[in-house]
Amino acid sequence: MKTITRQQLLSQHSLHSFTDASIFGALPEVAINWLLEQGELREYNQGELLFDRLQPGDSFHVILIGQVKYYKYHDGRYAYIRDFMQGEQIGFVSLIALHDRAGRAEAAKNTTSLEINSQVYHDFHQQHPLEFGILMMNLAREMARTLRSVNNIIVSQS
Repeated sequence: MKTITRQQLLSQHSLHSFTDASIFGALPEVAINWLLEQGELREYNQGELLFDRLQPGDSFHVILIGQVKYYKYHDGRYAYIRDFMQGEQIGFVSLIALHDRAGRAEAAKNTTSLEINSQVYHDFHQQHPLEFGILMMNLAREMARTLRSVNNIIVSQS
């Protein structure tokens, strides 16, 4: 894992390539730039962990480039749940629920993420309240889609 700066990221990728991400939907570029500047930008090689179970759930990751596999831990074993794709977030549920990680997130290929910790999340709310509302709608929408998908799996297996 390697930490990079916003300038390093934007020297290789245009900001516009991130504005289409579902998590950033309808956010103005100034807000996205603020998040890129205040959050932690990291590059992961395939197989490296973004986080593991029992670590504090005090942040979430926006997948800017690449793909992340998530494995849930339960009853003494890990089970593959799904891939999180570019533009999606992983880890928000732990942040909101105030609990430790319940699984591990592993880079499926070379991946760049923006980690937004609880302090950055709070500061964004304070400094960009309207944009924070948009971000919350985007996060809630993504959680709702995930719940619907899980419900569909339950129905198909019953």
